[in-house]
Amino acid sequence: MQYISSTQNALVKKVLQLQEKSRLRKKEGLFTVEGIRELTLALNGGYEIDTVLLYEGLVSEAEINKLTNQQINLVSVSKEVHQKIAYRSSTEGVVAILKTKSNSLDSIIFNTNTPLVLIAEAPEKPGNIGAILRTADAANVDAIFIANPKTDLYNPNIIRSSVGCVFTNQIATGTTEEIIDFLAANNIHIYAATLQNSNEYHQEDYTKASAIVVGTEATGLSKEWRDAAKQNIIIPMQGQIDSMNVSVAAGILIFEAKRQRKFN
Repeated sequence: MQYISSTQNALVKKVLQLQEKSRLRKKEGLFTVEGIRELTLALNGGYEIDTVLLYEGLVSEAEINKLTNQQINLVSVSKEVHQKIAYRSSTEGVVAILKTKSNSLDSIIFNTNTPLVLIAEAPEKPGNIGAILRTADAANVDAIFIANPKTDLYNPNIIRSSVGCVFTNQIATGTTEEIIDFLAANNIHIYAATLQNSNEYHQEDYTKASAIVVGTEATGLSKEWRDAAKQNIIIPMQGQIDSMNVSVAAGILIFEAKRQRKFN
């Protein structure tokens, strides 16, 4: 097993660049993930390993080999190198380079005739995206779509804030127009969370094939979604403001759909 003790090593520099540069992640088709839990979720989600860098003061080679039957390129690093590449304070001694997967709409497979889909249009903050992905996982939705994405899914902050739920959901990205066309082709009804011409969310029937769409707190949903929706829906506000955090709104709406489906 190779051993790296210098923070100026080419592989160490590559890890840092993959963490920082979206353009490089897209060009190379690679991204980084930290921690045993996140790495395990990624492997369970069918992701392929490129390289695993481990600090043997915290984790052993045997522990990493237990995670997968894949042939792993393992690299041992010094404590100084590990501290340099660790994106967060506790990574259990593991930083891995993985291969990205296709997030095209064509990659989505529904195993039911009545899928439940969660859609977020143009989310920007990695923390909100991560929280939405956690909600999607908790509700076990059939897919989650990001329309007009402002950042790539393999941003380290998204992976961290989603606690690995980037790897547990079926996720696709595309333009609003592409996703609306996909939903129409699959006979999935759209329910758009917006203030205009809306019914209270609990009045609608989500037991058939349904897509619940949320937008940003600043601008809401685009006109395309409002026009394409079977029904616009609203969460009644009882305080002094007229909106809430997008991930909270997504949770309220998606779990109402799950309640109607008797959590199936």
